[in-house]
Amino acid sequence: MDTIDRELIALLRDNARTPVLTLAKKLKVARATVHNRITRLEEQGVIIGYTVRLRSDALDQGVRAITSIGISGHHAAEVKHALRGHPNVVAIHTTNGRWDLMAELRADTLEAFDRALNAIRSIPHIENTETSILLSTYKM
Repeated sequence: MDTIDRELIALLRDNARTPVLTLAKKLKVARATVHNRITRLEEQGVIIGYTVRLRSDALDQGVRAITSIGISGHHAAEVKHALRGHPNVVAIHTTNGRWDLMAELRADTLEAFDRALNAIRSIPHIENTETSILLSTYKM
């Protein structure tokens, strides 16, 4: 991957719907070059998909939180497997330091969030948790 690929990816991250001709003008390369690079990046699995970003107030997102999870022994794979099937878990992140995993959670109401958190805390081998409810999100 070279500088043009990295600049192309940055432009696509900003707006994946930017027309190829506009991308070519910004990168100062031919339209066919941009098209070929996007195709190559997709085929190589560098670009695995495109998504929609929404304003934080566009949808009622309910309660969002990050739960830090401590796991007893060497049971991380089992805990990740259990979390992967939980409907309130949006993402699971491994980390270093005090916590073994970070789970992103979402629920429609505080009551539903409380039930989800209690269910997660009851998963075997979860030794300790610490949860922070997300109040606001700012794009950097």
